[in-house]
Amino acid sequence: MAFAAFSTTAAPTSADSAKRKSPVALLLLLPGLLYLVLFFLAPLVSLLLTSFKVPAEFGDIGEFSYAFRWENYTDVITAYWPHILRSFGYALAATFFALIISYPLAYFIGVKARRWPLIQSLALVMVVAPFFISFLLRTLAWKQIFADESFLVTSLKAVSLLAPDAHVTGTAFSVIFGLTYNFIPFMTLPLYTTLERLDVRYLEAGSDLYASPFHVFRKVTIPLSMPGIVAGTLLTFIPAAGDYINASREFLGGTGTQMMGNVIEANFLVLQNFPAGAALSIILMAVILVMVSFYVKKSGTEDLL
Repeated sequence: MAFAAFSTTAAPTSADSAKRKSPVALLLLLPGLLYLVLFFLAPLVSLLLTSFKVPAEFGDIGEFSYAFRWENYTDVITAYWPHILRSFGYALAATFFALIISYPLAYFIGVKARRWPLIQSLALVMVVAPFFISFLLRTLAWKQIFADESFLVTSLKAVSLLAPDAHVTGTAFSVIFGLTYNFIPFMTLPLYTTLERLDVRYLEAGSDLYASPFHVFRKVTIPLSMPGIVAGTLLTFIPAAGDYINASREFLGGTGTQMMGNVIEANFLVLQNFPAGAALSIILMAVILVMVSFYVKKSGTEDLL
């Protein structure tokens, strides 16, 4: 009895162990929490407060005071609604084309090339290789390729596929092309990660049950690769909607292809209309958050959030 009583009182409980571990866990989480507060939460709060500012009554250009003016949001929506629609339209188109291009590529690397590890590795390197070159340099290279005096454009005009006075740069085609090209790796890698784990025995079972290749792809491959599709489309759509490089007049865009990123940049750096730029930034984040939440919920992959 004495031994039992001693062992009962001396044995540590799970609650005591959790209490001893909790300060250590909090200490380990502290650097990450501080980082998020300093570089995410604080700028977000500052941006939100800036969106409600008004010009100072007796101040110079770029001087504002807090007045919590809700009309800033309605003003920018009224003034820039074409840019808002254009931004999400371009982003959706680029996401769609990136998915169409990336899915066969990821399927080949993740499923078909399993028998040849060297080819699989080389294909992955080719997908990742654009990351070793600056985003700006890659876009600038396509500007040179699509320039009016380039070999491509002059050849298309020579065979009458383009009108003599037609331009490629400064059009919706060039902007969507640039977005698609630059964000293809963001679509391909999540798809490859999912398809590389795909059990091909499911595909063989579908064939054994006399399903056509199309039905096997639609009923088996697509559902099993849905997490990769959702992750890839999110990683492509979100940065594409806020992109301001491809649509810039200095790169592939023109005056009629400006997106929200270009307007935000102009309000902050050129016009010095900080409340308008901040309000547009908040609207962009809010719309993306709503669209992404709805999309993830409808696709049945809420665990990705």
